[in-house]
Amino acid sequence: MTTPRPETLAKLTPVLTKRWLSPDAWRIGTYEKLDGYAALRKALKAHPDDLIQLIKDSGLRGRGGAGFPTGLKWGFIPQGDGKPHYLVVNADEGEPGTCKDLPLMTHDPHALIEGVIIASYAIRANRAYIYIRGEAVHAARRLRNAVAEAQAKGYLGRNIMGTGFDLELVVHSGAGAYICGEETALLDSLEGFRGQPRLRPPFPATHGLYASPTVVNNVGTIASVPYIVLGGADWWKTMGTEKSSGPMIYSLSGRIANPGQYECSMGVTLRELIELAGGMQPGHELKFWTPGGSSTPLLTAEHLDVPLDFEGVAAAGSILGTTATQIFSDQDCPVYATYRWLEFYHHESCGKCTPCREGNYWMVRVYRRILAGQGTHEDLDTLLDTCDNILGRSFCGLGDGATSPVTSSLKYFKRDYLDYIEGRTAPKLSDKQLVGAH
Repeated sequence: MTTPRPETLAKLTPVLTKRWLSPDAWRIGTYEKLDGYAALRKALKAHPDDLIQLIKDSGLRGRGGAGFPTGLKWGFIPQGDGKPHYLVVNADEGEPGTCKDLPLMTHDPHALIEGVIIASYAIRANRAYIYIRGEAVHAARRLRNAVAEAQAKGYLGRNIMGTGFDLELVVHSGAGAYICGEETALLDSLEGFRGQPRLRPPFPATHGLYASPTVVNNVGTIASVPYIVLGGADWWKTMGTEKSSGPMIYSLSGRIANPGQYECSMGVTLRELIELAGGMQPGHELKFWTPGGSSTPLLTAEHLDVPLDFEGVAAAGSILGTTATQIFSDQDCPVYATYRWLEFYHHESCGKCTPCREGNYWMVRVYRRILAGQGTHEDLDTLLDTCDNILGRSFCGLGDGATSPVTSSLKYFKRDYLDYIEGRTAPKLSDKQLVGAH
């Protein structure tokens, strides 16, 4: 295990993670001692439009994968329309390899709640929802307890802190469907329907929850708001890059000495993150990795110095996504890894649209054939042709994301595919596992 150099350690910028190791960090008493709810007091003295402008000035972009400017999204909400407004927090963290929202909600739930109150005040919403993944039982308990604590202290409910602002906050546990990470599918699920993406337009900003104006933001996005209110837009922009401001929690997993969460200014490189994590595991060399979860195109050891911000990763041919950095070595097989991811996407496809439903189903079977040593050269063309018919033709981003590991692994590791097809690599799957692949 390597020890990070001082200049690499300086890349760590604990903002959202700064309270995680405090004793009883999830309790309101600890939170209030560490600047908790100070931002709310400041925000409630400001005009809502000024808060929206502050978030615009900070350059905060969505931490859920798309990277859409947060202040711009808030500004889309029509005012004076006579309709109820809603804030919905997307806590349905289900992207393979992603694990930044769960620890945030578990260790520091009040940061999210304070951000919810401020954001709701800014968009004039009197009801807010946190939609959390059903399997996240412990985090949901922490959140519900934190909501009760905030209510007892007067930070939630009617006439918050004597300002006349009312807010009801509901923590809703979903049923564990990956598709509900897509914001319109999440809204359908929240309304009690089957989680499936909606046709857009209309967009949630005007026709969201219960056909009313709605903002849907990720946990990390909303939890960033109190820090921006307290520190200001200029302070926030001292971290990160010009177009990707602020810190980001990078979830490192795989063949490294110390997997975990590393909060750094955006623009840090994988080389620096691996150094912070103690280096690669003994006997392993980096072969491929995901910059933002399995739905982002794979990168290789050639991309160690790519800046991990929205623009830098895009220039390298991938997507920053959820900053779920899965690290694979020369002892891992990109073909098998892609197959396992495709099994996930096939299973989690809601089935609403034909390209995703059928395309992923058949690609899984092609992969099983290849990994069983019964693949053909034509199978590679079939995979690329199927991806071409899924990408841009699916109802939502699930289908698009499923093609990413396929096309990128074929781009960088076609030789690994040919080794299975031409018999140089022993089959990984048995004939029993091949059932249904033809």
